[in-house]
Amino acid sequence: MTAVVVEDLCMTYRAPVRESGWKATLGSVFNRQYRDVPAVQHVSFALRPGEVVGFIGPNGAGKTTTMKILSGLLHATSGQVRVLGHSPWQRRSDFLRRIAFIRGSQPVGGSQELTVLDTLRYQRLLYEVPPAEFQQNLDELTALLELGELLPRQLRALSLGEKMRAGLALSLVYRPEVMFLDEPTLGLDVTGATTMRRFVAQYAERTGATVLLTSHYMADVATLCPRLVLIDKGRIQYDGKLDELAAKLSPYKLVRLTAPGADERRLREAGELVESSDGTWVLRVPRADVARTTARLLTELDVADLSVEEAPLEAVIDQAYREGVG
Repeated sequence: MTAVVVEDLCMTYRAPVRESGWKATLGSVFNRQYRDVPAVQHVSFALRPGEVVGFIGPNGAGKTTTMKILSGLLHATSGQVRVLGHSPWQRRSDFLRRIAFIRGSQPVGGSQELTVLDTLRYQRLLYEVPPAEFQQNLDELTALLELGELLPRQLRALSLGEKMRAGLALSLVYRPEVMFLDEPTLGLDVTGATTMRRFVAQYAERTGATVLLTSHYMADVATLCPRLVLIDKGRIQYDGKLDELAAKLSPYKLVRLTAPGADERRLREAGELVESSDGTWVLRVPRADVARTTARLLTELDVADLSVEEAPLEAVIDQAYREGVG
């Protein structure tokens, strides 16, 4: 079964062009020129029910355009898209009640004089959620998003992080089966971002919702997304497991050890020394040599602590953008 199917999706915008100067401006009134700007080119992927998938790429890669097509806000130039069996751009009410498109920079709509609870009640009426189901969903969202203190407060009195939590509740009080999250932690502080990630993980686990998430914060992707779809210049560059991408692009791991008084020369023989501070050392070691190297270090040095880490995800993704996946 699939919740989302995208086949050979293309989206091209027509952008007006003209030369500078008043003559060109006047001429464009009668003879406007356009150029085609390809935003998405032959994109194909599928999402299974319950998957949480990272959809990432540099600015202008086509992420938000694809999400707008999937949620029905844009009509594709060509290709096929099915979300929960529907063609999104038809915007049928039975489809809209089953999805949510949530943008991190999007303010909470409606009258800012209303309380959070009144706004949620109005949302119940719009989406025709039965009262008993609404109360059950509200109780669950209140617990997951820590909304108890926010419900009686007016929207205009909320901080950015509080508005994000209230906005999430508004988008999810009708329990959508598919969530498109576009930069959900944008602008949030550390606590707010952590709360958001924890909520998304718990919501997907509890409800079985399918989640497609874009983010420039690799902590979002690393925490939530076992699978990664990487898009660049409108084309899919990678679709697979996150850890397999790291293994493919980063042929080394980092060995971090605490060994006060260790001989730096001996450490350099074990691997490339990339960091040292107060008796803690970080070595870059080829993947194939990690087991042998750690065994040697534990045998030859007085090691207080040792851990093996993957290369930072930011570095791996940056390499994918610059050099391609291959």
